[in-house]
Amino acid sequence: MTLVRPPTLQAKWGHCTPTCPPLGLAYVAAALREAGHEVRIIDAVGEAVSQMRPAANERLLVHGLGADEIAARVHPDTEVLGVSCMFSHEWPLMREVIARLRRAFPGVPIVAGGEHVTALPEFSLESCAGLDYCVLGEGEETMVELARALDEGRVSLAVPGLALRHGGQTVRTPARARIRRIDDIPPPAWDLVPLERYLDNELGFGVNRGRSIPLLATRGCPYQCTFCSNPVMWTTRWVARDPGAVIEEMRGYVARYRAENFDFYDLTAIVKREWIVDFCRRMLDGGLSVTWQLPSGTRSEAIDAEVARLLYAAGCRNISYAPESGSAGVLRRIKKKIDLGRMKASMRAAVRTGINVKANIILGFPDETHKEVLESMRFIVAMALLGVHDISISPFSPYPGSELFEDMRRRGRLAALDDRYFYSLASYTDLFHTVSAAEGIGDRALGWYRTAGLLLFYAVSFVARPWRFVRTCINAFRPRQESRSEMWVRETVFRLTHARGAGAPSRGARVDAGAAAP
Repeated sequence: MTLVRPPTLQAKWGHCTPTCPPLGLAYVAAALREAGHEVRIIDAVGEAVSQMRPAANERLLVHGLGADEIAARVHPDTEVLGVSCMFSHEWPLMREVIARLRRAFPGVPIVAGGEHVTALPEFSLESCAGLDYCVLGEGEETMVELARALDEGRVSLAVPGLALRHGGQTVRTPARARIRRIDDIPPPAWDLVPLERYLDNELGFGVNRGRSIPLLATRGCPYQCTFCSNPVMWTTRWVARDPGAVIEEMRGYVARYRAENFDFYDLTAIVKREWIVDFCRRMLDGGLSVTWQLPSGTRSEAIDAEVARLLYAAGCRNISYAPESGSAGVLRRIKKKIDLGRMKASMRAAVRTGINVKANIILGFPDETHKEVLESMRFIVAMALLGVHDISISPFSPYPGSELFEDMRRRGRLAALDDRYFYSLASYTDLFHTVSAAEGIGDRALGWYRTAGLLLFYAVSFVARPWRFVRTCINAFRPRQESRSEMWVRETVFRLTHARGAGAPSRGARVDAGAAAP
């Protein structure tokens, strides 16, 4: 069996375009291998970390191996092909990879899994003739059971958690329950991934603090934000691993890979105060000297002054908060159950302990007004005064699987699901291209709001703390960074030089000469 991580699609001027090891695929590979299957992984990004080229859309870049290169790397005797389909803005690229694999291996079943196909399984099957199966939601158990059924020649309709073609139609099998005993899931099969290329070049999801390995300490999220596809992909069940098991995994990576930092990929890592306190205290008792960070965006309810001090003492150096909006009305409509006053208090506590804090803001929700955008602007200034280090301001993107996506389709406010739509989803990271979903705010106006918000935040931040500007300028060109803004400068130089075919190195300046070789 061969699992494929396709190349990624990045905005030329994206504010967040991390190059990350494929954690989800490594988990699925580990589960398949434990079940007795021979597994290979083709990581199109990891095998070509310095390879970038223009995409069909001129604002975007393709990062990694091309479809022909991927097909050439598949062993001719492979019996099943699995393709990771995570982000919907990359669907045109993923569709191309699947079509190329189908031409090269006409009789081999092709399976796709991830956020995109979970949100749009019927569409994915109908718009991509080469695709045979979609694994919906959590993938380990479904993929193992599907592989067994294919090996034995049994009918796949008996496997829960799938979408497939049957009798000339696309059908779904019964939903699969979430995995409850997540401590029993085998650890990611990193030996099947060119992990050293990520580590040597200090590539990862979080801020560059050295050789970084991704981790999952929890799965799922208990909240139901209307702009998020989590309820479709993971349901609203949040479950945490044993803190000791997480620390032992970290300790193993330090010994095996000389890991220095860990990026927690959790959707919402800090939900229960008791869990994070227990984790931090065990880290301190165990004497594991590493840094770790929460780059995805976390809640504030459990992080008070005491917890913030514990986080820092245990090695946490970067946290992303996700207030999303500074307008109470918007927060109510998108079901973002937070208290802005509590959020600011938590941010203040984190900053005072020395943790580098980033905040995520979204503008342009479907019914958002100019007045509500200005309320977010005031909140942005307040965060800068509090000492928040970085901010991302993104336009709302109607992502498949979210409640707002379905609502906009029902109301006829969403264009056809064509390539133009999928490429437009990339505007959430593109600093110079904004697509507005707000009925009363146009693309240009929302773009000005984004720019004004960023300028306002950093102007207030640097005037209040001028040493940060100097530090940002210096750190952006050092081997390691402390904040997202420092990383953005470095990553932008990397993307633009590689897109022109230049040979400039990536972050760690240690790209192998044969990075694109099998």
